[in-house]
Amino acid sequence: RRQPRRHPRCGTSFLMVVMLLAIALFSVVRFESLAANAGARIALLPLVAGLSFEVIRAAARKQSGRLFQLMVTPGLWLQGITTQEPTDDQLEVAIDALERSLALESGSSKERLATGY
Repeated sequence: RRQPRRHPRCGTSFLMVVMLLAIALFSVVRFESLAANAGARIALLPLVAGLSFEVIRAAARKQSGRLFQLMVTPGLWLQGITTQEPTDDQLEVAIDALERSLALESGSSKERLATGY
């Protein structure tokens, strides 16, 4: 409950950056043929995803700058629409899952067999 619901490196923010970069890139890269346009968009999709990842990563390093605020604000707005505060039951499940995951990460194979994971 102490952590904010909205986070600049959330997957929702990443999707917003992907969408904005795709709109910008695909508005510049155009072909006459519908098939060529579709092929170019499919071919450029890894570039868009990679650039989006780097934008989110760079934004996280420079959280106090104005450029950071400009880059993450649309994603934070989208998170405001698409996310809710977790219920107590959801928090309990998340905490249990994290504890088990951390135990598996640092535990021995004997502990893994005992927990069934």
